[in-house]
Amino acid sequence: MKLSKEETVYQLTFLPGFFPVNCFVIEEQTELTLIDTGIPSSYKGILHVIEKLDKPLTNILLTHSHVDHVGALDELKSKFPHVPVSISTRESRLLKGDKTLDRNESQIPIKGGVPKSLKTTQADCLLEEGDRIGSLQVIATPGHTPGSISFFDTRNQALIVGDAMQTRGGTAVSGQIVPLFPFPAFGTWDKELSIESVKKIEKLKPSLLAVGHGEMIKKPELLIQKAIQKAEKNFVTGTK
Repeated sequence: MKLSKEETVYQLTFLPGFFPVNCFVIEEQTELTLIDTGIPSSYKGILHVIEKLDKPLTNILLTHSHVDHVGALDELKSKFPHVPVSISTRESRLLKGDKTLDRNESQIPIKGGVPKSLKTTQADCLLEEGDRIGSLQVIATPGHTPGSISFFDTRNQALIVGDAMQTRGGTAVSGQIVPLFPFPAFGTWDKELSIESVKKIEKLKPSLLAVGHGEMIKKPELLIQKAIQKAEKNFVTGTK
């Protein structure tokens, strides 16, 4: 495991040299919030960081339901049974393995690894745009999955976006194939909606961009703008 820190954000990276998978511990004044749970083997690393910081874990938040973001959820819930697990209302269906689509959604099959043997399929709290968990504000950023959300730290404008974007191999909007690390694109449901969500991210002017796959980026505004421009060009021309 590789551990990085920027501002209030601790990034835990598992399999950093091969297939980097990130989850995040957000430090509040008296408590900790975990965003995403990585892969099953992430459990020991996550627990180590929580113990090292010596503050109680009070929330487990999920950006979306893909297996590389909920992998250690069962073990963590067993260790911390009273810590609530929160996910967006829309994404809670996918956590249960329900891949059906609403009539008003793009009728594109949901992609990516959806949990099949997860025991923690019932979230304790369902989140909507604008909800607050400690210092974090919920931002709806659908596209990678129908119910994907991001978390905006209101203290310092750090933004944890899950797989709405990637920085591994280059900064890109979800759904855009990055030759050096194409995997998030393969798991993206709606490319057009992904672009709209990253436009929302850009308007927030985050001081720090933290993603599910890749390094954190400070002052990411220019890179986000370039990623949007490239994604829009590819969408118009039909480039994958």
